[in-house]
Amino acid sequence: MASASSLRAISSLHFSNSIRSPPSSSRAQRLLGFNLSHSFPTLKSSSTNQVLSTSSNFTTSAFFCKNKKEPADSDSPRPTKVQELHVYEINERDRGSPAYLRLSQKQVNSLGDLVPFSNKIYSGDLEKRLGITAGLCVLIQNFPEKKGDRYEAIYSFYFGDYGHISVQGAYLTYEDTYLAVTGGSGIFEGVYGQVKLKQIVFPFKLFYTFYLKGIKDLPVELTGKPVAPTPSVEPSAAAKATEPSATVKNFTN
Repeated sequence: MASASSLRAISSLHFSNSIRSPPSSSRAQRLLGFNLSHSFPTLKSSSTNQVLSTSSNFTTSAFFCKNKKEPADSDSPRPTKVQELHVYEINERDRGSPAYLRLSQKQVNSLGDLVPFSNKIYSGDLEKRLGITAGLCVLIQNFPEKKGDRYEAIYSFYFGDYGHISVQGAYLTYEDTYLAVTGGSGIFEGVYGQVKLKQIVFPFKLFYTFYLKGIKDLPVELTGKPVAPTPSVEPSAAAKATEPSATVKNFTN
């Protein structure tokens, strides 16, 4: 049987072997059969920062280049210059206009009565036949004391090849009023503003002053000096006869 001293010597020998330091790197490389420095090269911090910086710059540049775009035409603001356009509307009693539809079935003008209409229009100087109006009025209220009515009107002014202007708003038979310009076509595409309606002789002669915005400059033949509105105004004989020199191209009839 081993003595106590022998056991202590064996235990001491075993413990010292177990805590012996690991082999050096050169010895480990010999044991593994390859050079660690050759297989796993060291990355320097300066190179790493340069790579990360280059990658960051590339990503940022790529992001902004992807989202950059040229401004579209629709982004540019519409013209805000106000242009006046003067128009006469004259009922020459040859179009069956206006037609009065008494939907209220009452003897006096009442809410809900409809008045579709279409009349000829002339330039403010009365030298050019422009086209026609076409629209509908809905009676809102009768005012016996004013000898007139209030209508809600929706109608358009047609100017041949130039296009048309649409308006909407209150139509008063007893005083001047303003309607909104709601849009148009042709040279009037994108138009907005308002129009002043002046009753001269209801429902036969009316004078309009448009205050237009959002469009290019109006053609010269539409901007002649207007004749002052009076009950006696009449279009020129050439405009009434729709002579080529006294009409806009392909005027609406």
